[in-house]
Amino acid sequence: MLGPNGSVFMPSVLTLIGIPGLESVQCWIGIPFCVMYLMAVIGNTLILVIIKYENSLHSPMYIFLAMLGATDIALSTCILPKMLGIFWFHLIEISFEACLLQMWLLHSFQGIESGVLLAMALDRYVAICNPLRHASIFSQKLLTHIGVGVTLRAAILGAPCLVLIKYRLKFYRTTVVSHSYCEHMAIVKLAIEDTRINKIYGLFVAFTILGFDIIFITLSYIQIFVTIFQLPQKEARLKAFNTCIAHICVFLQFYLLGFFSFFTHRVGSRIPPYVHILLSNLYLLVPPFLNPIVYGVKTKQIRDHVLTVFVCSKRFNH
Repeated sequence: MLGPNGSVFMPSVLTLIGIPGLESVQCWIGIPFCVMYLMAVIGNTLILVIIKYENSLHSPMYIFLAMLGATDIALSTCILPKMLGIFWFHLIEISFEACLLQMWLLHSFQGIESGVLLAMALDRYVAICNPLRHASIFSQKLLTHIGVGVTLRAAILGAPCLVLIKYRLKFYRTTVVSHSYCEHMAIVKLAIEDTRINKIYGLFVAFTILGFDIIFITLSYIQIFVTIFQLPQKEARLKAFNTCIAHICVFLQFYLLGFFSFFTHRVGSRIPPYVHILLSNLYLLVPPFLNPIVYGVKTKQIRDHVLTVFVCSKRFNH
């Protein structure tokens, strides 16, 4: 239905154009994106299976790693199939409700991933700085509470973004979303009404979840490094540091890509739109793709079990 000044009143369908400015080469961009997605699903599924069936890996560190893997699979799956539909088959239309659902799921999984990274940092902090109490602190009950807590935190804080768009914004200047998936600010910018409340709440959620987590993750690793460098033996220092290096790599790639994407979308008015969109896409695809590789390479227990799986499969085939 048309509103004043040619605006659209509560559109039922939105159009996702993909990567603005790169429409002619989107079919080629989809190939590495698809490869990264398949590698992310296979790698994270392999880690989940290994942790589930190997009793020696049922410790807090590996349970958090399994949570991270499951979140990575869900995060990439909620955007990539539709994205590839746009790139390869020109399936650019999406219902307004489905777009809002994708937006909510996307930001919820981002918040869950950030919460799991915080839990992993706290786990390493207790394991290195207070090892005698680690088993009693990180009990099975606490792990369950953490899993439920980070999920509810992300889902509940993200829900008002959906409600504010659905029931507050009625008129839209266009139904064309200059993005390859339904992102909060990309939808809000379509409205012709006052969107300050939507923008302020979006920033509040970002800083409440990501800001809070980054502060405590950083403080945890500072204290971890202080403790490590106070250890008297070089071998003990190296061993303690090696247990943290994979977590640090994952932490850095998730938050650095996230900040680049976040600030270029809101501050970088001179940056071409396709750079915004490519950064946003990479932010959602690179961590799920790299996380199982990082943990597979840097974590001996995971690496050994992965090699065992491949050796056994080769023997079975022969």
